Amino acid sequence: MRIGVHVSIAGKIYEALRRAKELGLDTMQIFSRNPRGWQASELEPSNVEEFKRLKIKYDIRPVVVHIPYIINLATPDGNLYKKSIDAYIEDIKRADTLGAEYFVTHLGSHVGSGEENGIKRFANALNEIIKRAKPKTQILLENTAGPGFSIGYKFEHLRDIIDGLDNTSGVGVCLDTAHTFEAGYDVRTQEGLKDTLKGFDNILGLDLIKVVHFNDSMSPFNSHVDRHQHIGKGKIGLEGMARIINHPRLKDAAFIMETPKKTDKDDKRNMATARRIYKGK
Repeated sequence: MRIGVHVSIAGKIYEALRRAKELGLDTMQIFSRNPRGWQASELEPSNVEEFKRLKIKYDIRPVVVHIPYIINLATPDGNLYKKSIDAYIEDIKRADTLGAEYFVTHLGSHVGSGEENGIKRFANALNEIIKRAKPKTQILLENTAGPGFSIGYKFEHLRDIIDGLDNTSGVGVCLDTAHTFEAGYDVRTQEGLKDTLKGFDNILGLDLIKVVHFNDSMSPFNSHVDRHQHIGKGKIGLEGMARIINHPRLKDAAFIMETPKKTDKDDKRNMATARRIYKGK
């Protein structure tokens, strides 16, 4: 089991790996640039080489790059749609350059145009992206809590997107535990987790889950409000989180936390909690 957190890339991008090492991580997630802006500075070759060297030296794997927040592949707005596709291609090429294993992708918002339309827009965009970028990094679709007009809060949405792809070989899933709970899948109980994973397996196949965003939820069950909480301090609770991290069908996934963070001490506490409740060590 590889356990990690989302790490800052402040300074030089390779410094994220040093931060990961200091935190005792096995795996990590990063943004490859400012996630709230369209402009991205070029990755300097020397920084890329140092990133790759430290990744091997510290045995941090998989490295997961997360899509910027501003990209929306489900939008009905033609200009934003094209801009999002172009930015996505740029970002996944950056992930390729860094040698990242996975590229986690939120599914965006249909902005009132309807879930079916948003799903089709997303799948068509991803087809264009894969054709143009030919990425080596595997794309992971992340399920959502379902706020507003977002798609991806039902496992069927992810299935429909994948069914709409011309090439599915480089596509998997990132399962977010908080989003799953907030979307109405009751993973806090033993029976609820069993039913959720059985349902996912029937709809998509559990082998598609490559990364688990291991987050407790500040929001109530089925609230469709996306608010993460420290491990064991939220509505899923310590026993529920322990069952998830120890479930045998998830043992091959990387577990990465996106828990609240004021200082690195928060990450250290959540890492310590995750390792304590994981029975494999």
